[in-house]
Amino acid sequence: MRHLTVVSYNIHRGVGLDRRRDLDRIADVIGEVGPDVVGLQEVIREDGVPDADQAAYLAARLEMSELVMGETRAHGTGIYGNVVLSRLPVLGSGRCDLSFGWREPRGCLRVDFDVDGTPLHVFNCHFGLALRERREQLGLLGAFIRASGRLAGPRVLLGDFNEWHRGPVTRGLRREFASPMRRRRTHPAMFPLFALDRIYWDAELEGEEFSVHRSRLARVASDHLPVVARLRLRYRPPRLAPYVIGDALPPPE
Repeated sequence: MRHLTVVSYNIHRGVGLDRRRDLDRIADVIGEVGPDVVGLQEVIREDGVPDADQAAYLAARLEMSELVMGETRAHGTGIYGNVVLSRLPVLGSGRCDLSFGWREPRGCLRVDFDVDGTPLHVFNCHFGLALRERREQLGLLGAFIRASGRLAGPRVLLGDFNEWHRGPVTRGLRREFASPMRRRRTHPAMFPLFALDRIYWDAELEGEEFSVHRSRLARVASDHLPVVARLRLRYRPPRLAPYVIGDALPPPE
């Protein structure tokens, strides 16, 4: 039985509540948790400027050899979006555009890992701010999961879902994933009021702990607090279907 620590963290482009951009501070917050896999949102990768490739800088600081970027839009001479960092070997990856109309481009990144011979699929999402936008994105995410249905192994879905109430995203994902409902206040970091950041997982993963990391450093390093899930991967005989493939997700309204 393998133990895994998974983190979701919106790093706000490395800018803290004191308006300083400090990637070392972000790395220190993540290091306080010691994750096996970390999903980051609002990350910049830009060449030619010191520390502007935030994903590579954090990966080096954390000694995480695996880095996969899910671009959502251009940023200066580089790109901006979601990133997954890990020490686990990567088997593959996929990306889904969650953009809606004229709203800010959004996306979901799937990264497939090898955990001692068992594939693990981590989905890192960043949903939009408007209710109608999130309803549409839930449908797009469901289609992305169905398209990934050929992949065997359990799933972890994490990210910033921008839903602070029990709306369509909460209801839909509660039907899809076997993990208990995970809602903890994460935003704004200093005095969190809204449960925007979530982690969901499949039945093959047993949740040992789910928490918000509330260290003194975390309260100022970004406008979000990181959420942490400590999981155990349990062996189960192979199922006839690769895994639950998203049919429980409601269609976009």
